[in-house]
Amino acid sequence: MREILHFQGGQYGNQIGSKFWEVICHEHGVDPMGRYQGDGSSDLQLERINVYYNVAYGGRYVPRAVLMDLEPGTMDSIRSSPYGQIFRPDNFIFGQSGAGNNWAKGHYTEGAELIDAVLDVVRKEAENCDCVQAFDDDHIERK
Repeated sequence: MREILHFQGGQYGNQIGSKFWEVICHEHGVDPMGRYQGDGSSDLQLERINVYYNVAYGGRYVPRAVLMDLEPGTMDSIRSSPYGQIFRPDNFIFGQSGAGNNWAKGHYTEGAELIDAVLDVVRKEAENCDCVQAFDDDHIERK
């Protein structure tokens, strides 16, 4: 199987990424709790479901996603959304203060403090794959 690892970072990237996962879940017949609820009339929903999902305990589908931000507000919004419980809790990585739209602060200080945690989660996700096909990245970078 060829898997895709999805990353979403910052407020914009996480908002777009959340909608992305709602659409992917709908296309594959996965409900907000990660259970397959497809219509059963098409094998296509399950044929490539492992490209974006890991199968967890009880046959639950969990997105192969890493969610990151420099402040917890966006992460809290995602967790409280209808599809917020589908994500692996360990894959939410966030700081406490944010960068206040200051690129240098996000790049050199606040972001630099989170990079090791992000890379650790990325490594764990990649090691669980048979053959990584691609990395999908949702974020915005302002300079």
